[in-house]
Amino acid sequence: MKRNTTTLAALALTSALALTACGPGAEDNGAGSESTPATSSAAATSTTTDTAAPSATATGSAEEISAEHNDADVMFAQMMLPHHEQAVEMSEMLLAKDDVPAEVADFAQRVIEAQGPEIERMNAMLTAWDAEPMAEMEGMDHGGMSGMMSEEDMAALEEAQGTEAARLYLDQMTAHHEGAVDMAQDQVDNGQNPQAVALAEQVITAQEAEIAEMEQMLGNL
Repeated sequence: MKRNTTTLAALALTSALALTACGPGAEDNGAGSESTPATSSAAATSTTTDTAAPSATATGSAEEISAEHNDADVMFAQMMLPHHEQAVEMSEMLLAKDDVPAEVADFAQRVIEAQGPEIERMNAMLTAWDAEPMAEMEGMDHGGMSGMMSEEDMAALEEAQGTEAARLYLDQMTAHHEGAVDMAQDQVDNGQNPQAVALAEQVITAQEAEIAEMEQMLGNL
């Protein structure tokens, strides 16, 4: 009977030790292993947020015009605006004519489509800098602006027809583009506003390519 009592006591002690092994400490270890995925999930969320932020910032900077500017920036926008507007006017004048070669008419349409948004951009720049467009500045004269056509030049284009009009348009627009490139280069060299400098670089790249295209078209007429 005494031997049975000893055996039961030993069994009780073994059971107690087993329960201790499965007690709060073991649960804590389990909880610790379950907390790792939660931490990883939080890290993944943070990474996603950090990645998305630069995209939004880049978009905002592309749309906004910095208030930072100098006199060269203002002059660039004020002078390039009427310059672009005359290029659009010349192109519309050509497109109103009959018997204009198709490739020249297509080029004129592309000039309108390219320079229209740039006109809007420069107007927005002047608004942001609280400056007036040159056309609204009393006493300002556009004569002598690099590459600009005179009243006589515009009248000659108005009177020309067909292939003659196309040839005159290309001659005039080549000189017009060369003037725009010179003005844009001045802005790149002397401007301060990053958006205005970027626009000037865009004008140089696009219009130098168009000058080469016009020379080729002139050779085909």
